[in-house]
Amino acid sequence: MLRILWEYSMWAGHVPVQRNPMELVTIPGASQRLRVPRSLSTAEFQELLAAFDNSIRWRTLFLLAISFGLRISEVLGLKWKDVDWFGKTVSINRGVVKAIVDDVKSRHSARKMACADELLDILKAWKQTTEFADAEDWVFASPVKLGRMPLGYTSVWNVLTQTCTRLGIAHVSSHCFRHTYRSWLDALGSPIGLQQRMMRHSSITTTANYGDTVASDLRQAHEKVVQRALQHGNGTEGSATD
Repeated sequence: MLRILWEYSMWAGHVPVQRNPMELVTIPGASQRLRVPRSLSTAEFQELLAAFDNSIRWRTLFLLAISFGLRISEVLGLKWKDVDWFGKTVSINRGVVKAIVDDVKSRHSARKMACADELLDILKAWKQTTEFADAEDWVFASPVKLGRMPLGYTSVWNVLTQTCTRLGIAHVSSHCFRHTYRSWLDALGSPIGLQQRMMRHSSITTTANYGDTVASDLRQAHEKVVQRALQHGNGTEGSATD
């Protein structure tokens, strides 16, 4: 923030144009997380998912989030035209934050992802249920906004908070699904280079990019995560990692 203020002051002529002195300031540990990211075990996710057995919308939303490791803005930014039923893929093209539609976080985040048959069947069932099922409609359109915008982040937060309170489990934020995705990929033995591709990270410091991977490996790793989410896996649990 101080760096931005100095840049503005130089632009406005309040101080001489020079090297920004804030570049010389470092605060040890300032970029470290204050809270350890929470990652769900298979049992925890199954308990949470079971609470939405009567709500295909929320069940589909949370399965998509954990099966692709999507940010909540990317989940809410999905449109039906992003689903290729014949190619069995889902394209991540946009994000929605505070009712503002924008590009995804980085060029690495925009990607066509292989989609398991079981997950496609769940998406199909939701498409047949929702009243907003045209190609340009949001997958999770808001009925309150007559489908013109997707559900808001606050709605997702409230539903998760209320459900966790009712179940008596620790709070689950929408970003927990992304951390869980990485943990499950680790537990399933996916190579780190494959994880970087599937997490769509742009920084080598995040998931150590070891190069490109073949499409069949991407699909196989994704299908393992979907099987685990639907409790078809071997039940192995991993540790929290980002």
